[in-house]
Amino acid sequence: MKSLRALGLLTLLLVVGCGDKATNEEPAGDGGSGTPAKTSGKATGDGEQPTIAFVTNGIASFWDIADKGAKDGGKEFGAVVKVIMPPKGVADQKRMVEEVLAGKIDGVAISPIDPDNQGDLMDEIAKRTKLITHDSDAPKSKRLCYIGMDNYTAGRMCGQLVKKAMPKGGTVMIFVGRLSQANARLRRQGVIDELMDRSQDAKRYDEPSKGEIKGKTYTILDTRTDEFDRVRAKSQAQDAIAKYPNLGCMIGLFAYNPPLLLAAAKEAGKLGKIKVVAFDEADETLKGIQDGHCFGTIVQNPYKYGYESVKMLAALARGDNKVIPKGAYMDIPARTITKANVVKFWDELKKLTKK
Repeated sequence: MKSLRALGLLTLLLVVGCGDKATNEEPAGDGGSGTPAKTSGKATGDGEQPTIAFVTNGIASFWDIADKGAKDGGKEFGAVVKVIMPPKGVADQKRMVEEVLAGKIDGVAISPIDPDNQGDLMDEIAKRTKLITHDSDAPKSKRLCYIGMDNYTAGRMCGQLVKKAMPKGGTVMIFVGRLSQANARLRRQGVIDELMDRSQDAKRYDEPSKGEIKGKTYTILDTRTDEFDRVRAKSQAQDAIAKYPNLGCMIGLFAYNPPLLLAAAKEAGKLGKIKVVAFDEADETLKGIQDGHCFGTIVQNPYKYGYESVKMLAALARGDNKVIPKGAYMDIPARTITKANVVKFWDELKKLTKK
């Protein structure tokens, strides 16, 4: 009997010691140990807490807001939530997702970095568990739903801000992390089509390698990518300011881009002279709008991305497939923030995230 009790104690210690240290895990309430265990593939029972992974495409203030939404969703809908933020692109995202798939997992919400070349990873996730996408879609995959905004429409909204900032026209430069992501390509194309006064066509794509894009009123000089490297992103802004003395507007399509554009413009003594138009709600961007240095920004709702992803996956894990909306698309519309509404928006954001 003593030997059996000792064996039982040893087994318990081994199980408790197997927690996943590579992810940011938060159990809901007082349940959920996060102990890796093979997924059965069956719906989670009523008394169990599903384990859900919310996977981002990088590390940014934008994702900190989504993290809060996912954690709040976990508490409300009784789920263990693992928020995974890959720091260095496709390889890290693949590795970290595979680590999660090796343990107990009842659903994955992912913002794919390169959907066209991540088919094997997406297929593996869909094979092992419930798969949805958020922020950036992978429509060719076996995902059950996409949660996010229409990035092409949001890009056109961004182009409309540029038109208001420079009604007489001028030169424009676009800055973004990477164009392998569907959301980045669509945003950029929306901006271009709006400034060129083209018809709506989300399938159109202007290759960045072909140089300047000239219209009757606006000229898009170039698109600079930085692969989420902040030093490189700022350096490219500095280079653009030096290379084009008459640069009229800089557009930052990812959350970290606009603050770096503002910093580069300030260092060059051109803060306010070069218009800055943004995406997302970084504190520096909102402060820039408030101070008149940034004309405006197009914001998503990352909190809701996290919250709705966990809500949907928790329901799916319990066998409720009715949560998937018609068309397998949950639209969370983009909004335009300018000096007229920035204070109200920022106050609401601080309250939501308890900053």
